[in-house]
Amino acid sequence: MIAQVDKVIVAAGQNFNHTHQIGCIMVRIGIVGMGFMGVTHFKAIDKVKGAKVTAICTRDAKKLRGDWRSVQGNFGGGGGVQDLKGVAAYEQIEDMFADDKVDLIDICLPTTMHFDWTMAALAAGKHVFLEKPIALDLRQADRMVREAEKRKLRLMVAHVLRYFPEFRLVKDLLDGREHGRVLAADFKRVISMPSWWNPKDLARTGGPAIDLHIHDTDFVQHLFGMPEAVTSAGVIRRGGVIEHIDTHYHFKGPQQISASGGWLSQQGCSFEHGYDVFFEDATLKFNSSWGQPPVLLTRDGKSRRPKLPGKDGFIGELQEAADAVAAGKDSKVLSGKSARDSLQVCLREIESVKQGRRVKI
Repeated sequence: MIAQVDKVIVAAGQNFNHTHQIGCIMVRIGIVGMGFMGVTHFKAIDKVKGAKVTAICTRDAKKLRGDWRSVQGNFGGGGGVQDLKGVAAYEQIEDMFADDKVDLIDICLPTTMHFDWTMAALAAGKHVFLEKPIALDLRQADRMVREAEKRKLRLMVAHVLRYFPEFRLVKDLLDGREHGRVLAADFKRVISMPSWWNPKDLARTGGPAIDLHIHDTDFVQHLFGMPEAVTSAGVIRRGGVIEHIDTHYHFKGPQQISASGGWLSQQGCSFEHGYDVFFEDATLKFNSSWGQPPVLLTRDGKSRRPKLPGKDGFIGELQEAADAVAAGKDSKVLSGKSARDSLQVCLREIESVKQGRRVKI
């Protein structure tokens, strides 16, 4: 049961004409896996209204004590040393699932562990917030969605790009129709190859065609719905891994939508993402390597920097998750079903690369 703090405010000695009761729901979150993403979520939850971390789970003894200096990533700084006073620290996941002071399990484990631990968390009566992708296998994704529906629990998948301000801007302009319809759009996401990579890791991550490129596939689905088909081409090298993929998404109507991504970049450009979105009456451009926010080019020949919605994608998605649990309603933005659909599109893209033809969804 979600913790609820009720306060009765009484106007004593003052001329107030009413007494009222405020119900404040606090969603209690347990994070499983204190690697880079688990630490990122821990820090973000500190800024989420109506939520707090009440437990963590890791097999690392130092991390259980709050020593996260070994955790490093490509943004946001290191883990540092955290004060875990009031936070339960578990070495075994099952012990966290048995904790009645945890409402929502935040799973930040390798993708191959998503199915088993999500199903176990749901069986324990916990809501689940799961790092993307939902799974590597579509049948497993379907079972996860059905299990959450059967138990009337929230299953949400952290497709954070939907909450990055630069990308939320695209959605807002599309919905607002101020500049007309989108005629064409191209999305890009490239990194340098991770130093730890070897072909055996394909089974663990799905390779960049899923682990990386799914960000943009999901965002395309978020903007335009499910495509009817995909046509993809790619670069395949060691171990049959698609290291770069370029996809055209086929929709009913005139819009031309594409996305590319992979890890063929050299270390001098370790990460880059962005887009060109062509509306009827404007063009929106963004590339993270510029170090500048998106620019909007309008028909009158002018350019401007639109105000960005929101400030931090991780805070935004976790606020959405906490609000959904507090309200007892599924999130439309981060739903397990939507994440399942994005995985399906990615798998069809991989099929298209390997078969060299257009593939229906």
